[in-house]
Amino acid sequence: MALSGKVEIEIEIQAPADKFYNIFRKQLEHVPNISPEIHENKVHEGDGENVGSIKYWEYIIEGKKVSAKAKIETIDDENKLITYSLFDGEVSENYKSFKSTFQVIGGIVKWTFEYEKLKEDIAFGSPDSYLVFAEKVTKDIDAHLIKE
Repeated sequence: MALSGKVEIEIEIQAPADKFYNIFRKQLEHVPNISPEIHENKVHEGDGENVGSIKYWEYIIEGKKVSAKAKIETIDDENKLITYSLFDGEVSENYKSFKSTFQVIGGIVKWTFEYEKLKEDIAFGSPDSYLVFAEKVTKDIDAHLIKE
């Protein structure tokens, strides 16, 4: 297994693309009330909505509550794309770098995780477990938006 790589998942959604993207762009503070996979999300630095802002997260990976900080690296509203760089907490125990890209393309949400591991075998928090997490959160948000 390689130390660096990329994993991706595409999830079909029923909610309007603009509405779904807006949750990540302007309403992330509501996600802990929408998905049981996320316990806390608060602004650590900046305004929480623009490039350079950092948010603190507590979330569930492989059944365990973990934490990390996520810095907004890029925002492309036209293409409904946001890239985050994750660090601190359990992420920094296993990865030299870990980037998450979220994009809404019509009725599809695409998550891409690019990473560089500190060592080949990590005991917890594999890139694939982040795909499972992203899929659960995406489905929770989609279900919530459809009910509105």
